[in-house]
Amino acid sequence: MRNVIGCVVYPATSLIAPGVIKHVEGERFSLGELDGSRTERVLMLSRVLAGAGFKAPVQTRIRQELWLKLIGNAVFNPISALTHSTLGEVATSELVSGVVRSAMEEVDAVARRIGIEVELSIDHRIRGAARVGAHKTSMLQDLEAGRPTEIDPMVGSVVELGDRLGVEVPHLRTLYASVKQLEKTVLSAG
Repeated sequence: MRNVIGCVVYPATSLIAPGVIKHVEGERFSLGELDGSRTERVLMLSRVLAGAGFKAPVQTRIRQELWLKLIGNAVFNPISALTHSTLGEVATSELVSGVVRSAMEEVDAVARRIGIEVELSIDHRIRGAARVGAHKTSMLQDLEAGRPTEIDPMVGSVVELGDRLGVEVPHLRTLYASVKQLEKTVLSAG
């Protein structure tokens, strides 16, 4: 792990064609050493990205920021894929708001069990997703294109970790199983 620099990628994009990316929103790439130190290599990478026009702050708590993003991705992506709704639609839907909140609380409970305290509230995270608006999540884009999704690393890993730690994650387990079945159906039809 000493060769790894953590990075949380925030831009929302869409794959238009091979090698062609449509930038929807965001320009921040948070960076950090896993141990929280401010090494020359992470500072250099920050300068290179900043020179290319990106915001690339060096974080001393990159693990917390990774889990903050995961709280959103592990919930918004599968619900978006299952409902064929944009990020903004999922974040503002009264129909799925209970599932969104409960599943986010489950991700947060797993994070807390391993000592990660995510400082941004779930309400703040939901409002942030709503501001992104009519963006199709990567999982929805993958399904629409007939590609495999990132359901295993994005949700399956949290379910697995929850099981190992004795943290109940029934909403995440349901989202995971539902997207796995949908992915199987889509890929076999393609």
